[in-house]
Amino acid sequence: MQTSTPLVHLVDDDDDLRHALAQGLELEGVNVAVHDSAASALERITHEAYAVLVTDIRMPGMDGMALLKAALSIDPTFPVILITGHGDVQMAVDAMRAGAYDFIEKPFQASRLYTVIDRALEKRRLVLENRTLRSELDGHDALSLRLVGRTEGIVRLREQIAMLADTDVDVLVRGETGAGKEVVARALHDTGGRAKGNFVAINCAAVPADMIEAELFGHEAGAFTGASKQRIGKLEHADGGTVFLDEIESMPLDLQAKILRAIETRSVERLGSNKQIALDIRIVAASKSDLMLESDAGRFRADLYYRLNVVTLDIPSLRERRDDIPLLFFFLARDARARFRREIPEISPLLQADLMAHDWPGNVRELRNYADRFVLGLWRGFDNDGPGEAAMTPAAGVPLADQMQAFERQVIAAELARHDGALKPTYEALQISRKGLYDKMKRLRIDYIDDAD
Repeated sequence: MQTSTPLVHLVDDDDDLRHALAQGLELEGVNVAVHDSAASALERITHEAYAVLVTDIRMPGMDGMALLKAALSIDPTFPVILITGHGDVQMAVDAMRAGAYDFIEKPFQASRLYTVIDRALEKRRLVLENRTLRSELDGHDALSLRLVGRTEGIVRLREQIAMLADTDVDVLVRGETGAGKEVVARALHDTGGRAKGNFVAINCAAVPADMIEAELFGHEAGAFTGASKQRIGKLEHADGGTVFLDEIESMPLDLQAKILRAIETRSVERLGSNKQIALDIRIVAASKSDLMLESDAGRFRADLYYRLNVVTLDIPSLRERRDDIPLLFFFLARDARARFRREIPEISPLLQADLMAHDWPGNVRELRNYADRFVLGLWRGFDNDGPGEAAMTPAAGVPLADQMQAFERQVIAAELARHDGALKPTYEALQISRKGLYDKMKRLRIDYIDDAD
């Protein structure tokens, strides 16, 4: 994220006016670099600069309009504010068409210039932050784009998938509803040697109990009433590929015995047939429940649990990797942009803090829904929910003081992350004193990286 201090490049060939404007802005707390020529300012304009250009139009050599075009050739989003004592309507129209952020005619009040600069700097910061999010996503490999994040839990999960992808070992994936269990299963399939085979996903909770056996194993014509022709089962269809058994804890006990035999023998027998059909399949099972506890309670076969539990991958919930949420939200918004053909609105720091403070019981699935609404223009934060939107729900049974403290910690942590741990831009952005930030960080037990001013 952007870590530099915002800067205003002020260009005017009139020494007295230049210094008067600079002093006025500095009194407002703005960092100003003064230039007596366009060429001097142009040397400081870069694609990464957290800055705004304020320039007079009538100057010897390169004038303000030429400087505007030169600056925008470096970065088309760079904010340029033009000031002049010789303005007219046509000049203002030409300046705005050329890409100027704003056009101010002399004489003007210093407060007006400061207000325009403040808005321009805010827009520039959002542009730079969104660029950072995009560059992080664009620089990731295929696996990182499936499982977006930088926190320890998600990094470890990617490493485990990379190690297991080319093996045929069966895998048990554990995670809360919406955490991305099928994403993990598909990553194991697509990044390994079975990528050319079929990936067959079976939701064990969604298939009716009287149909699931025929769905899994297939049947011969006449095997039961209504079986007018032979049907290939899903396990057989996955030959050479991967079978994903989602919500396996919902599978009936009698069927668990049959699926255990199919896994152990790597073969199936269609209903109505006595012929064993050999299979080359990999099993990835997923559960939102603790299968050991389900086994102890008699709701899941212990032998099937131990057969599946060769390797277990645990997916962290969003609550356990809050620092990943802004990047993941942007990734999901980018996906929504492609689907809905809409541009992504600016993701403000307040929205990022809202996202990181929310509990996300539905995990990534819930976050995706909000990202879709955000891109569609139907949502701008939990405090601005439209009709029918659910506001952020307080944690049940948790004292208000603890909830407020948790929210305060998330806001400060988000701002620190945005400034890569640097304290000065953090307490300036939060509009508190240096001592105030130190005291809050100590009380909330927040670590920091940089204490230099």
